[in-house]
Amino acid sequence: MTATPLHVGTFTKSLLIDLARSTGKFEAAGLEVQETSVVSSPAQFRSLAEGEYDLVLTSPDNVIAYRYLSANPLGTTLPVQILAGIDRGVGLSLCVAPMVDDMDDVRGQTVGVDVPQSGFAFVALALLARAGLEPGDYSLESLGSTPRRAEALAASECLATVLNAGNELRARGQGCHIIRPVTELGPYLGTVIARMEQPDPDLTAGHLRFVDVMLTMSREILDGQWEDEVIESAIRLLGLTDQEARAHRDCLLDPLTGLIPDGVVDGASVRTLIDLRRAYRPSDELDRVAEQWPAMLAEQAQENMTDTRHA
Repeated sequence: MTATPLHVGTFTKSLLIDLARSTGKFEAAGLEVQETSVVSSPAQFRSLAEGEYDLVLTSPDNVIAYRYLSANPLGTTLPVQILAGIDRGVGLSLCVAPMVDDMDDVRGQTVGVDVPQSGFAFVALALLARAGLEPGDYSLESLGSTPRRAEALAASECLATVLNAGNELRARGQGCHIIRPVTELGPYLGTVIARMEQPDPDLTAGHLRFVDVMLTMSREILDGQWEDEVIESAIRLLGLTDQEARAHRDCLLDPLTGLIPDGVVDGASVRTLIDLRRAYRPSDELDRVAEQWPAMLAEQAQENMTDTRHA
């Protein structure tokens, strides 16, 4: 059988993709998966729209923005949809540079974001507010993907940002400080598998096999399998120490921050995303999002959806 090629765009290298490849799960599913790191969310969705990527691992807020909101960074809406939820943020937290001893040190300084109108930027704004700083007390600078922001934070090119997926642990190892977790803001959905709406059943079949492999890998990790492999992959792929890799594994296993074994996109977490946008980027279009967000889920994801009450 000829393997189906899939090109996947990610921000931080995916431990699940790495393990699915090394354990032979992709091969068994008839998939040949190529992973490419993206520099920013606008670049990721531009490449998805142009067919460079078949699938992306991304924030669900990005899907909301590019599907429903006319003021998104690309200036046009796209028929993007979610196939499955993957994780709940994997340690997503407000982090500060080594030189910051008090949050007042951030006042008047630079906070790094992917782009100012992205979901992670809204998380940064909300967590900074909880730490006593309001918009206007600092400046936002677009620094791109999470790994790039981690480098900038460690070098004090920005004094605060939000990091996750092992980047927060690596930054802490370089003297940065983890201040507040996203869990303070309510239930959160961190990463989803997304694609352009696809009428071709053959292509859809390949996409769904990818989803099945990723969720199977998640369930097996949560069941205690592949412990050594998870740690080895985190060290090699994410540049973590052994201790940091073990902390990352614990984060993956935590039901509040880690992997989602059934891929369910829950309404409470979507409402958190919508509420963050309402607070920091208000738009009348968000009322439509609140009413229609289940439509951004592919059919299989809708079947698994929980809590579909209006946001």
